[in-house]
Amino acid sequence: MLQRIQTLYLLLAAIVSGGLIFVFHLWTTPAGEKMFATDVVYVLVGFLLSALLSVISIFKYTNRQSQFVLGRLNIILNFILLGLFVYQSLNLSGETVVSEKGIGIFLPIVSIVFLALANKAIKKDEDLVKSVDRLR
Repeated sequence: MLQRIQTLYLLLAAIVSGGLIFVFHLWTTPAGEKMFATDVVYVLVGFLLSALLSVISIFKYTNRQSQFVLGRLNIILNFILLGLFVYQSLNLSGETVVSEKGIGIFLPIVSIVFLALANKAIKKDEDLVKSVDRLR
């Protein structure tokens, strides 16, 4: 389980989705207060669900097909989060001096990259097992 590279990618995706949301802010309101993922309930639920899917996918190492499907579902969830952030950033006023978009908006992109790398490694393992089965 731990010796496979996709486990490392899934663990990094879980850390990005579950841990870094408390470090980086998403945006700054015109009043000057920083909004974190914990301040917006649906964003917090999306990030924690993404982290949970990554952890569940790590422990599904015996069933590569379900691990691959969970990775794809997690990528879709992160694209939904990214769409919500794009919508929110377009609604924030960018012309005032006080309004600022935070680095936390890009966390779903980092998570998507790690999940895509994990799915690529899972697919590679599945192809290797199928090629060995053909030789028997």
